[in-house]
Amino acid sequence: MPQRVYSLFQQSVEAKMQVGEELAPLINQAGDILVESLIHEGKILICGNGVSAALAQIFSSSLIDRFEKERPSLPAIWLGSNIATYTAITADYNQSEVYAKPVRALGQEGDILVVISSSGNSANLVQAISAAHDRGMNVIALTGRDGGDISSLLDVNDIELRADLNSRGRIHEVHMLTIFCLCDLIDHRLFGLE
Repeated sequence: MPQRVYSLFQQSVEAKMQVGEELAPLINQAGDILVESLIHEGKILICGNGVSAALAQIFSSSLIDRFEKERPSLPAIWLGSNIATYTAITADYNQSEVYAKPVRALGQEGDILVVISSSGNSANLVQAISAAHDRGMNVIALTGRDGGDISSLLDVNDIELRADLNSRGRIHEVHMLTIFCLCDLIDHRLFGLE
C-alpha cells in the first residue's frame, strides 16, 4: 500500500510538470490583471462548486487575511459564503443564478471575477461569467480537461488557466498550486514580499 501512495505523489508531480510550462506565463498574466485591479481599488469576486468552492474560499481567505507573510487585507469576496442568500436565490429562481445575482449586485467595471471549475460546464458559473461581462468585469477561469462551456464564453480580455488533465484530483491539485502562485505574485508585486 505505501507504493500506491508513493505512486499518487508521483502522479501529482508529473501532472504539475505536464501543465506547468504552458500555465506559467498565463498565471503571470493573471497575476498582473489581479494586481492592476487591486491598485485601482477593484475587488476580486471568486466562485466555484464542490471542491472548487473550497478552493475559492481558500483563495479569498488568503487575500483577505494573508498568504505567507503579514500584509494589509485585500478586497476579495467568496460568493458562496452566504447560505441565506444562496437558498433564497435557489428557491426563487434556480441554481444557475446563484453566483450571477451576487455578481450583478457587487461587481463593478474594473473588478475581476475568478471562476474555478474542474469540468468547465457548471451552469451557475456560466451565468456568473455572463453577468460579469455585462458589468464590464474581466474573468479569470481556472478550468480542467477541455475547458468545457466556460472556455467558449471567455473574451479577449479574459484569461483561462486550464489544467488540461483527465483526473479530477490532479486538476484540483493544479488549481490549488495556481491559486498559491497568484497569491505569491500579488504579495510580491503589491508589497514587495519575497
